[in-house]
Amino acid sequence: MAELKEKKAKGAFSGFLSYFYGNFVVLLLGFIQTPLVTRLMSTEEYGRTGMFETAVSCIYIFAIMGMDQAYIRYYYKKGIDRRKLLRQCIAPALCIIGLLLLVYFVAAGRVNGFLFGVSGIDVSLLVAAYTLISVLERFLFLDVRMQQNGKLYSNINIAQKVLNIIFIFVAFHFLHDDFRVVLYAMTLSWGSTTLFLLLRYFFMGKAKKGAEDEEAITSPEGDKDAARSDPQAAEGYPLKELLLYGIPFIFVLLMEWLLSSCDRVALKLWADYGELGIYSAAMKIMVLLLTFKNTFLAYWSPVAMERYESGGDDCKAFFRSAFDIVRFFCILMALGMIFFRHIIVLLLGSSYRGADRVIPFLTLMPAFAMMFEITVQGIKFKKQNRYLNLASIVAILCNIIGNSILVPSFKGIGAALATGLSYLAYFAMASFSSEKVYPVGYDYSRTALDAVILIVVALLASFYSNYLLVALAAALSVIAVCAIEKKSILLCLEYVKKVAVKLMSRGRECE
Repeated sequence: MAELKEKKAKGAFSGFLSYFYGNFVVLLLGFIQTPLVTRLMSTEEYGRTGMFETAVSCIYIFAIMGMDQAYIRYYYKKGIDRRKLLRQCIAPALCIIGLLLLVYFVAAGRVNGFLFGVSGIDVSLLVAAYTLISVLERFLFLDVRMQQNGKLYSNINIAQKVLNIIFIFVAFHFLHDDFRVVLYAMTLSWGSTTLFLLLRYFFMGKAKKGAEDEEAITSPEGDKDAARSDPQAAEGYPLKELLLYGIPFIFVLLMEWLLSSCDRVALKLWADYGELGIYSAAMKIMVLLLTFKNTFLAYWSPVAMERYESGGDDCKAFFRSAFDIVRFFCILMALGMIFFRHIIVLLLGSSYRGADRVIPFLTLMPAFAMMFEITVQGIKFKKQNRYLNLASIVAILCNIIGNSILVPSFKGIGAALATGLSYLAYFAMASFSSEKVYPVGYDYSRTALDAVILIVVALLASFYSNYLLVALAAALSVIAVCAIEKKSILLCLEYVKKVAVKLMSRGRECE
């Protein structure tokens, strides 16, 4: 029994590493890609690419119709024909995207004029192609994830990033300083990896069909028995059932889109493409940091669910300790980003120097997004997702009001301030609701102190140009956080000690 547990632990750890190494390499490539693009393109042209991503994301949400979530939900049903399920889920999405793109082409001139300030058939075709590719990629890539093929997942991510960098050079050679450089690079790189996944899906289907035909000849009763175990799964679930499960997710995704897009729309309305370009470059740095959050989430979610299901007296203590450790590192990460922001901005190029005043408040986004993934687990345990919707509404209202008040006066700094505080509100509201349905006793008093320190340093870094003053404030803040988080530091040291002891004992066993 002990050996079985050890094998499972090793399997889980190796599975985590197979996902992590891909995200880690993508993170490194991202730190090459972002400065490359910002040095090749002016702030105005880069700002237009931000509006492209915002527009395509909105079309994608309505096109996908939550059917990706339906695919996840029914994938592991007993006796399910997974290939048929994929076709059932992707068909409505392709029909909807066809209708949405038809409407888009009718009004393409006005839409492109508002979003990009320019129009043209190539821009319209790029929007259509990238949106269609995004839908196909979502389902085909999801199929890889559901197969728990971590190596292929990581390799595809890496290949997509490498191709993106290559196509940026190629497109820039022909178009020079034009926002379509990024559009072509994104479309061609995603299109290449999606084509690979499509071919893989097709050839795997042929191989599976051949194997099933051979098995049917040798054992014709096998499939019949499987079908009897769950006739509905074998025949495929009704489209209505899949839609009823998936459509509510449109609201959740729309809330997330609004939360991540209000700042860009506000800058488009009350600033200019140059300011939007600087802001988009700073946001790209934060998105790269969110790679760690996605890797952590892939690991943490099953661990948290297993702990909850197993119960035990130490279950809630485990969650509290995990939150204390993650909070400590998240706050240090945010303060470190503020302290070294000038070095990061140097990589972006001289035209993007203003990003050093935008980055400070944007650091709240990855910091509290990571902590959110721990404190919100209670809502998932108790299946009370309406609290997440409520938290999203509160955050979006804060974001809209904040951008409306701050962007006209403070431009990119105002958008960053509104976005950072909105994420803080989202974390606070969701954490409060989670504690209500599943009391754990997280240490929110220390969290509040850390948040106040981070906001004060961010204010100084955003509105004061005296670098020495801000650097001194950041250094003192790190000391203050270490004093506040003394318990978290001790937990970290204790964990490191346990890992060291295990490694030493394994070394002795090998000898």
